[in-house]
Order: sequence, then structure tokens, then C-alpha cells
Amino acid sequence: MKKLLYSRFPLLLLLFSFVITFAQSSTVSDEVISGFSEIRLDRYSKFLNTEIEEGRIPGAVSYIYRNGQPVHKQAYGYSSLEAKEPMQEDKIFHIMSMTKPIISAAFLMLYEEGHFFLSDPVSKYLPQFKDFKVALDVNKGLDGDTEPAKSEITIHQLLTHTAGFTHGIEGTTLDNEIAQAIYFEPQSSIESRVNTLISLPLIGHPGEQWHYSASPDVLSLLIEHFSGMTTAEFLQIRIFDPLEMNDTGYNIPIDNQDRWVPVHNINEEGTLVNSEEQLPIEGNMVYGGTHGLFSTADDYMKFCLMMLNGGKANGKQLLSPKTIEIMTINQVGDLYYGQGFGLGFGVTTDVANSKALGSKGAFYWSGAYSTYFFIDPTEDLIAILMTQVQPYSNYYGRKFPQFVYQALVDKN
Repeated sequence: MKKLLYSRFPLLLLLFSFVITFAQSSTVSDEVISGFSEIRLDRYSKFLNTEIEEGRIPGAVSYIYRNGQPVHKQAYGYSSLEAKEPMQEDKIFHIMSMTKPIISAAFLMLYEEGHFFLSDPVSKYLPQFKDFKVALDVNKGLDGDTEPAKSEITIHQLLTHTAGFTHGIEGTTLDNEIAQAIYFEPQSSIESRVNTLISLPLIGHPGEQWHYSASPDVLSLLIEHFSGMTTAEFLQIRIFDPLEMNDTGYNIPIDNQDRWVPVHNINEEGTLVNSEEQLPIEGNMVYGGTHGLFSTADDYMKFCLMMLNGGKANGKQLLSPKTIEIMTINQVGDLYYGQGFGLGFGVTTDVANSKALGSKGAFYWSGAYSTYFFIDPTEDLIAILMTQVQPYSNYYGRKFPQFVYQALVDKN
């Protein structure tokens, strides 16, 4: 009997070893960092890498912070497909409409200093804001009939995109003509651009609709009116310097231009390439509120951390917590697609209605070259995704929070 047992011992040892090895291989360690599963974050990385490999984006930089600490900071793919230059975390992006939240924050610093009421008519400070006309048919363009606006435009309406202006991106005849006038015809300053905008018909009566618009350009002009500085100077002194946002501005210094990420698009052959036309990265003198800033993921995270931290950063109180509160609650009733819009930010007011992962009270925005961010106070969470692809699609604006939230496994 002993002889039989000993003869089978090598076989039993082999089977035992196999069981142990199988058990170890099927139990993968999953470290949790600030509530985030590393294995689940890897799903997000695999998604971005697949988008790069299949030629839909050139590369990306992604940051996630929770409880004020980094959970995920990573660069993927290339910054320029033409140069085959690997993406780095410190690359500088056109943030386009992610300029708008920064301008709104800057403008509300002046509100805190008592320069105006949110309910004030804009004409109180810019006399040219009188006698607006409203287009009766946007598909007839500038040649269509108009009627007088029912009321004056207020500062609150500028901040909430309810003034009746447009952005020129909806594709109607009037939109196309407005875009041509304000963005493609030469403008010497922000005042020049705003004066061109207000010479054209509104697409609706003030206060009656939410319509994505060039209103933040008017905020930029008002910043200059109240502060006596250019908007570029005001942002530098009041936001960028205190937050140490050293790579954010309307122009990229020569020494940093090698860090610029050009925009890409799909060509006629269906291949992702560097776009033939690129916006200038130096010499910009129109300090817009709608777009125009360059920034990095790291710099924009500093702005978001200030917003999440009740307006405080680096020992300085840039905004009051009460001001941030009104910026990030719904200010437009039911005008904004079943969700909310505050003073410069989209706001999630109904998670069920959003048909997506998220939290009530999260606020967010994005940029035309495919840059995205959201801030979730409930989870003490900030996420940023930056790439450079046109035309804009909100596909990544929906996909990236889906991957971020699925990786969150522990509550605060």
C-alpha cells in the first residue's frame, strides 16, 4: 500500500501545484486608490488605446482626481500624427469652449466686487446694447424679416445663454452668416467682435430660450469695461497667477510652442490626419470669452480644484463658496434639454433623465476640439479628457464619464 502511495506522489504533487497556480491566476490583485479600482480604470485605458489604434483620435491626456489627490494621470498615443510625436502630459491644447467657464468665473469676481447686479440690463454699461431685432425665420438669414425684441438683454441672460444670441454653429442660414461675420471676417479686438455680433439679428427673444451662443464674448468685453484691463491681463492677474496656471493663455510663448498639439480630422479617404488649417498659436489679440485659450490638463485641473474647493486655492480665496453655489445650480428652468444650466456650466439636475452614470449637482463643459471635463461635488471628483479632433462630437463627452464612474467602487 505504501509503495502504491509513494508511486503516485509525483502525480498528486503535480495536480496540487496545478490547483494552486490556477487559483492564483484567477485571483488578480485589484488595488483600490481613493475609491477607484485599478482593474476598472484599465478598461478606460484600453478604450482610449483602441480609439487611437483604430484611427479615431491621435492621442489623449486623461486626469482623474478624487479627494483632491490624483487617481489617474496618463498620456496616450500621439500629439501629432504627422510628426509621430508621442503624447506627453504637459502638452498644450486649444481648449476652445472650455474658455467659457474660466471667463464666467473671472466675470463673477467682478460681481463680488459690486460692479453690477445680475439682473442689470447690459445697456447700463454698454450703451450699444439697445434696439435689438429678432429674426422671424432663421432659415432666411440676414434678408429675412425681423421684429423688435420684447425686452432688453440682461447680464444674467449672457451668463446663461438665454439672451437670444447664437454661436453660428447650428447650420441655419442665419447661423452661417453670423459665424462668417464674427469669426471669419477680420476683427481687431473683442469690442470689434461684439459690435459685429450685436449688429446682427437675434435668433429669439431675450429670456425665452436656451441657445448656445457667443454671449461670453460680451462677458469678456464687460470684464475690460469694469476692470480697466484687457481680459488677458485680468485672467493672468486674477486666475492664472494665483492658481499657478503657467501654461494657460491666449498665445503660446515661443519657448513652449513645441508642446502645442495640432488639431486633427478625418480626410476624404477616411484617414485621421493633421488638419490642413490650424488656428494661430501666437499673435492673437481678440481676447474672447467664447474660445481662444490654450491650456494643459494639469493647468485646467488647478482651475477645477479651485471650483470644487469653494473658490479657494494656494491659500487664496478667489471666489466665495456662495458665488460658486449659484454658478453651479440650475438657472434656466426647463430650457436646457431636461437638465440644468448655471452661470457658465452645464449642471446635472436629474440623473435618471440623463440616461447615464453621474451625480445630481455635477457640473461640466467641453470644447470644440474634443476637450472635456466634469466636476462632481458629491463624489469629490474631477475628471478631464483632452484630445484634438474636429469636428466636435459629444461621443467622448458621454463615453469618458461612463468609464470614469464605472471604475469608482468605494463611496466617500
